[in-house]
Amino acid sequence: MTTKQNLDYKFSKEEVLEDLRIAIESRHASLIGRKEVFMGKAKFGIFGDGKEVPQLAMAKFFQNGDFRSGYYRDQTFMFAIGELSIQEFYAQLYAHTDVEADPSSAGRCMNAHFSTRSLNPDGSWKDLTKQKNSSSDISCTAGQMPRLVGLAYASKLYRENKDLNGAEIAKNFSVNGNEVAFGTIGNASSAEGMFFEAINAAGVLNIPMITSIWDDGYGISVPNEYQMTKNNVSAALSGFQKEKDTNGLEIFTVKAWDYPALVDTYKKAVDLARKNHTPAIIHVIEVTQPQGHSTSGSHERYKSEDRLKWEDEFDCIKKMKEWAIDEGFATQDEIDAIEKSALNKVKEERKAAWDAFKASMKVDYEVAVDLLKRATSSLPQNNDILRLSKELQKTINPIRKDAISIVKKALREMRFENIPVKAEMQAWLKKVKEENYDRYSSYLYSESDEAALKIPPVAPEYSPDSPMVDGREIMQAAFDKIFEKDPRVFAIGEDVGKIGDVNQGFAGLQDKYSEIRVTDTGIRETTILGQGIGAALRGLKPIIEIQYLDYIYYAMSTLSDDLACLQYRTKGGQKAPVIIRTRGHRLEGVWHSGSPIAALLNSLRGINFLVPRNMTRAAGFYNTMLKSDEPALIIECLNGYRLKEKMPNNLDDVCTPLGVPEVIREGSDITIVTYGSMCRIVMEAADQLAKIGINVEVIDVQTLLPFDVNHMIKESIRKTNRVIFADEDMPGGTTGYLMQKVIDEQQSFDLLDSSPVCIAARPHRPAYSTDGDYFSKPNAEDIFEAAYNIMNEVDPVTFPEIY
Repeated sequence: MTTKQNLDYKFSKEEVLEDLRIAIESRHASLIGRKEVFMGKAKFGIFGDGKEVPQLAMAKFFQNGDFRSGYYRDQTFMFAIGELSIQEFYAQLYAHTDVEADPSSAGRCMNAHFSTRSLNPDGSWKDLTKQKNSSSDISCTAGQMPRLVGLAYASKLYRENKDLNGAEIAKNFSVNGNEVAFGTIGNASSAEGMFFEAINAAGVLNIPMITSIWDDGYGISVPNEYQMTKNNVSAALSGFQKEKDTNGLEIFTVKAWDYPALVDTYKKAVDLARKNHTPAIIHVIEVTQPQGHSTSGSHERYKSEDRLKWEDEFDCIKKMKEWAIDEGFATQDEIDAIEKSALNKVKEERKAAWDAFKASMKVDYEVAVDLLKRATSSLPQNNDILRLSKELQKTINPIRKDAISIVKKALREMRFENIPVKAEMQAWLKKVKEENYDRYSSYLYSESDEAALKIPPVAPEYSPDSPMVDGREIMQAAFDKIFEKDPRVFAIGEDVGKIGDVNQGFAGLQDKYSEIRVTDTGIRETTILGQGIGAALRGLKPIIEIQYLDYIYYAMSTLSDDLACLQYRTKGGQKAPVIIRTRGHRLEGVWHSGSPIAALLNSLRGINFLVPRNMTRAAGFYNTMLKSDEPALIIECLNGYRLKEKMPNNLDDVCTPLGVPEVIREGSDITIVTYGSMCRIVMEAADQLAKIGINVEVIDVQTLLPFDVNHMIKESIRKTNRVIFADEDMPGGTTGYLMQKVIDEQQSFDLLDSSPVCIAARPHRPAYSTDGDYFSKPNAEDIFEAAYNIMNEVDPVTFPEIY
C-alpha cells in the first residue's frame, strides 16, 4: 500500500473520514438495493459495489464545467460530486416519474443511469460552467464512448476557435476550454469496437479525455482471457502510449484498493488533460464485485472459491479502512461510528424514497377505488364489478396500471348502463391518459420555443436575373453564410476539410474559416457522430457528415441508443442539436445507392428526418435546424449536385418548414406521394401521363419525421380519390410508412375510389450501372404503368390495356 509520505497529494483527516463515509453509504445503498429487487419493489438492479474507492479518487479532480460520460456502476462518483442523493438513487430504482424525485430520467431509465440537468424547465441552457455535469447514461456497453470524444472535443473547440475563446456566446459552456471529459467503462466493454474507435480518435485529436476502465476480471461470467488480447486491456493498448514528439494517450495502471495511489494517479492524469489537453487511460485493476453483475444472477456460479476469498480480502473499502488506521487518519471506533451512521442514513433515505413513490401512486389508486365502490353501490346485482372492486382493494403496492386496467374492465361490464359514475370513470380515464402521456411519452422532441416545428418558414426569393447554378454551388453558398453568422457552427467528416467534401459543398470554407471549424476526420463514422453529440451537449452547433447514406449503419447504434432518445430519456433535461449531413438515393452500385429509409425511420424516432428534393430545400433545412434545438438527419440527393437550380436572393434566410409537404404539380386524377430523388422520376412520368390525358398531382412530402402535420395529402386525395405511394426503399418499407400515415392516421380510406398503390425498389440492393439502377429501382415507366393501370380500371374504354 502506498503511504501518504510518498505522494505529492496531502490528505487531511477530515477528507479521509468524509471519503470513507461516502464509500460506506454507497456500499450499503448497493446491498439494500439488491434486497429491494428481491422483495419485488423494483424490476431490476445493477450496482457499483466494489468500485467505490477508485470513484472517490476520480471525483476529487472533477471540477465545475467538467463532463462525465459513463457507465452504470458510477453511483459512488455521483454521490461524491454531489449530483446524486441516496433518495434519488432509490427513486430511480423504483421508477418514480417525478423529475424532482429522479432528476436523471424521471423514472424512464433503469436504475444506475445517471445524468444532470443541463436545461431549465423552459428548455433554455443552464450555465454549465457553474455545475458538475454528467451526460445521460445508456445501457449499451461502450455506447458512452463516442459521445465522450465529443465532450472532450468541445474543450478543444472552445480553446482553439478564436471566435469562441472567451466570447459572450460561449460563457455558459466553457472557460477557455479548460474542462475535462471523464469516461468510465468496464473491462469487458473495452473489447467493443466503439471503445477502440474512441481511444484512437482521442489520440489523434489530442483532447482532454480521461477514460477509466473498471477491471474486475470478468464480463458477467466471461473472464478476461476471452475478452482481450494479452488478457490485459492496457497491455493491448500499449501502442497508443504517448511518446515524445508523437500524439497518443498517457496510460496508467493502478489497483482499485490502493486509495492514495489512485488519488495520485488521477491527479497526474487530470492535470495533464486540463493543462495540455493530453488524453489518458486509467486502467483500474484488481476491482472486486461483491454482489456479482446484477440482480439477474449470482457470481458464485462462475467464480472459484479462491477468487471469492481474494475478493473478500481485497475489497477496496476494507483496504481503505486498513490504510486509514495504519496512517493515523482514523481509529476503529471512528470507522465503526461511520458504519452505523451510514447504514441508518441509507435506510432512512430508502424509506423516504419508497414512501414518496407510494404516495405518487396513491392518488390514482384512491380515486379508482372510490369509483368502483360507487359503481358497486349503483349496480349491486353485478358480481363482476364487485369482484373487480375487491381485486383492486387487495392489491399490494398498487401502481397506476392496476387502477387503470381494472377501471377499464369495469367499464366494459357497464357498457349498457347509464349511471352517473360511468361518466365520471370515462372522464377520469381521459384525464389520467393525458397525465401518463406526460409521464411516459413526452419530450421525444423538444417542447421549447426553439422546437423545429416552431421555426417560421421563409420562402426562397428570386429576381429575373437570378442565375442558374449547379446544386453544389447552392450548398457551398449556404454553408458559407452559415459559418459567417455563427462561430458555434463547425463541420467534421471524411474529406470535408481540404477538398471541401466529395461534392464540393464545403469547397474553400476550410481556408476561409480555419481548420478548427471545417475539419477532416478519419474513416470512423461512429465517433464522427459522437464528436457531434458531445459538442452539441456543450452548446455548440455541429454539422457532422456521413459521406454516403449507406455508411450510416456504422453509426446506427449511437444514433438510435444515444442521440434519438436523449431528450426523451432525460425528460427534457438534456439536448444535443446535432445535424447529420449525408447523401443518398440514386447513384451507382450496391454500396453507394442505398435508400434504407424505413430501417432508419423505425430506429430514429426523436431525430427529425429530412429528405429535400433539391439543394435549395436542403439549404433551407440547414437554416431551420440551426435555429432549432433538435437533432436532424438531412439526406441530400446524390444526383442533385450538378443539376441546375436558381440561386435565391435570400439564401441565407431561407427556412424550409418541417412537416409541410409541397404540391409540385397539380392534378385531378391521381395523387402521387413521394420525396427526394424520386420527385424527378415521378415528374418525368407525370409529363408522359399528361400527354395521354391522365393528370396526376405530385406531392413532395419533404420531411418524413415529422410527417404532413396539417394533413395536406388527405386534402389532395379528397380531390383525386386515388393515391400512389412511390419511393426507392425496399417493398413494404417507406411506402408502408407513407400508407399508414395517410390511410390510417389521416383517415383517408373512405376518400378512395381505387385501392392505394405502392411503388418501391426491388427487394435487393441496387445493381451497378445505369441498367442496374433502371431495373433495381422505380423508373418513370413504372410510375406511368401504375397510374395507367388505375385509370384502366376506372375507364377501360378511354384507357385500354397496353401490355
